[in-house]
Amino acid sequence: MSTFDHAGLMQSINENLSSFRKAQPDAMRGFSQLAQASMAEGVLSTKQKELIALAIGVTQRCSGCIGFHTKALHKLGATRAELEEMLSVCVYMGGGPALMYASEVLAAWDQLAPATA
Repeated sequence: MSTFDHAGLMQSINENLSSFRKAQPDAMRGFSQLAQASMAEGVLSTKQKELIALAIGVTQRCSGCIGFHTKALHKLGATRAELEEMLSVCVYMGGGPALMYASEVLAAWDQLAPATA
C-alpha cells in the first residue's frame, strides 16, 4: 500500500504557485487558456485527452501530473479498466520506470476516488 499523499501534493503545488500566479498573471493565464483549449471536447473526448495527459505524466515521472489528471479522470467518469489499459501502454513504452509510476497512479486512483454514500 502506497503512503504517497497525492491530495496533499496537489494542495501544496497550488499553494506554492499562488504567489507565482500573482507575479506572472499573463503567463499563468496563458497556461490556463492553453490547458482549457487543449482539453476541450473535439474529435477526441476530454476523457481521452486526460488519459493521454496522464500517460505523459507517467512517462515523464511527474507525481503532480499524476494527481491532477487522475482526479480529473474521476470527475469525467473514467473507469479503472480504462485507466489500467492506458497504464499497460505506458509500461510498454516506458519500461520499468513507467511500471513504478503506474503503481503510483493506481494508488492515486484509490486515494482520490470520490467518497460514496
